[in-house]
Amino acid sequence: MSPLARVMRLLSLLQARREWSGAELAQRLAVTDRTVRRDVEKLRELGYPVHAGTGTAGGYRLVSGRNLPPLALDEEEAVAVATGLLTAAGSGVSGVAETAVRALAKLSQILPSRLRHRVAAVAQATEAVQPVSGAQVDPAVLAVLGAAVRDGELLTFGYRRRDGSAGERRAEPHRLVTAYRLWYLLAYDPARADWRTFRVDRITDPRPTGRRFAPRELPAADTGAYLDRVLATTPYRHSAVVRIAAAPREVLAWVFRLLPARVTEVEGGSEVLLSADQPREVARDVLSLAALGAGLVIVEADELVRAELDAARDRLGQCG
Repeated sequence: MSPLARVMRLLSLLQARREWSGAELAQRLAVTDRTVRRDVEKLRELGYPVHAGTGTAGGYRLVSGRNLPPLALDEEEAVAVATGLLTAAGSGVSGVAETAVRALAKLSQILPSRLRHRVAAVAQATEAVQPVSGAQVDPAVLAVLGAAVRDGELLTFGYRRRDGSAGERRAEPHRLVTAYRLWYLLAYDPARADWRTFRVDRITDPRPTGRRFAPRELPAADTGAYLDRVLATTPYRHSAVVRIAAAPREVLAWVFRLLPARVTEVEGGSEVLLSADQPREVARDVLSLAALGAGLVIVEADELVRAELDAARDRLGQCG
């Protein structure tokens, strides 16, 4: 790695986390502590205010403020940002499509020629087949939630429940997760002494309190496993159970695009429970599963779900 590339990589690391120890940076950059100190000095000469702590517990952090030089991205980061903007139209964030186009145009103007060609190639080869069709979220709300997750800061916010009632909540934000066409905030509720999952499109007026909290261990292997467990056990108004002649692994690879679903192995394939508060949503995802072409049979469904399915009988094909 050239000295310039190494300095850019150092800046990227400092921008990604609040604080790094010298040993951590040296390991990431595959250099000595002395080289890290020299590269930090180069960043300071370029105008980046890097604070260095003293003592054995001291570390390096990039001081935030209004006088930072323009954002610097390395090659991988520039292409990653551009690729993300290309697919942002299907993100489910309100108004993001037009904003993403403007941001991509600005980014393209400052990219080196070789990177512009790489980004253009990705743009020409990319086509949105199935954009996100879930509830839209406010990007300003996402920004506040993301900052609170990053900084470990207690939040208060308004929240609209599934029954339409609203109230004030206070929580320790753990992670933002996108799944099943929706955005979720995983958080710990100190008043209830338990973890909670909030739909971001139902959150209003999030306000940081200025109070920091110690990170807690999520009661699951990872955020995805926890969210799946919560959503699969949440009581919904409408549901359907279908059997399909496909292995659970194959079905699970498909249902991540659908509503929260519970998949169990049965003789000859899998049994899938699909649930939602609206019967049309359940019927829609039964049809989507039928698109697997693996011999789907409806085992049970409530009256309103069956009415929706009857209205689309010509599309069900193999379903019974």
